[in-house]
Amino acid sequence: MPHLRILTGGESHGASLIGIIDGIPAGLSLVAEQDINPILSERQKGYGRSYRQKIESDRAQILSGVRFGMTTGAPIALHIENNDWKNWSDKMSVTSIDKDREAVTIPRPGHADLAGAIKYGHMDDLRNVFERASARETAMRVAIGAICSKLLFEIGVVSVSFVKSIGTIEVNTSNTPSTVEELKNKISNSEVRMCDADATTRAIELIEEAKRQGDTLGGIVQAEFYNVPVGIGSHVQWDRKLDANIAQAVVSIQAVKAVEFGDGLNVASQRGSESHDEIRLDNKRITRTTNHAGGIEGGMSNGMPIIVRAAMKPISTLMQPLRSIDLVTSEQTNAHIERSDVCAVPSLSIIVERVVATVLADNVLDTFGGDTMTELQERVTKRRSQEMISK
Repeated sequence: MPHLRILTGGESHGASLIGIIDGIPAGLSLVAEQDINPILSERQKGYGRSYRQKIESDRAQILSGVRFGMTTGAPIALHIENNDWKNWSDKMSVTSIDKDREAVTIPRPGHADLAGAIKYGHMDDLRNVFERASARETAMRVAIGAICSKLLFEIGVVSVSFVKSIGTIEVNTSNTPSTVEELKNKISNSEVRMCDADATTRAIELIEEAKRQGDTLGGIVQAEFYNVPVGIGSHVQWDRKLDANIAQAVVSIQAVKAVEFGDGLNVASQRGSESHDEIRLDNKRITRTTNHAGGIEGGMSNGMPIIVRAAMKPISTLMQPLRSIDLVTSEQTNAHIERSDVCAVPSLSIIVERVVATVLADNVLDTFGGDTMTELQERVTKRRSQEMISK
């Protein structure tokens, strides 16, 4: 059973998003305006986003579990208001209304519309499915992940995320800065969170081309976590393996179709001598000469940076829609059109980083326990001392 218990609720155009995270130790400094809302703001940015991002100004409100800026150990409840609710209060009313509800009955290929309608019996109105299936839900997961990032930071773990590719445009890896701070500075100057100015320009041009054609674009993002203690996760059961937990969480993000660690799919064509990371001592600390494994071996963190990549498919809503059928009339027609992004890959990088942070925080607490941050920090410090060889 996970140490952290997490639940989210809310629809894309409902009144608000809500979330609860239970299991955060007491004594973690937490202020929404400093620790959560700046990250929510980053999630809304990125070239290719829809007009919705100009309507919303996501701000999390902490409703419980924090007093005088410190966590108490009680469940933390969060609330994010949907500013666009006022324009959708009739369509998304929780009570019955006299007006027609403007039912949507034409599913979009690639979306949850059809399968969800069949599963839950909503063939006469797909909005009951896609309002919850919407990636708007990730705003709350980012808010929860921001809390977990703060916990990780307090035990010395730092992270960064960026875009590796959008459509056919890939960053030149030789341009990647050598330090996390340099990488963050470079990403902050790119509208698509790429650390390559030339790739940024070409990606924006590609997004504009897709927009003119009524099409959408996907891409690949990468998240990196440094100074993770050795031994997070476990080899003893399939559901305790760290990479398995991360993979499940990342693939649960809307539109993500693949996840890889370290060298990822490339290991299939490598020899063992090329694929594994030799062990050495560096100032009495056990380390590796390379990081092909992406910081995880046998389902456990090995002390090297954890490297996770996620592949996002193009968004399902097209302004030049694919063909579909009307579930009520059975007529062949164009798929439903809903306000949507052309490209949300930059936003995905923020989401993946916080979702992975949530998994890491959960596994850290499962490994070390502790009802207070002081207890947790002491236990992590003790484990780090075991990564040293005294002789």
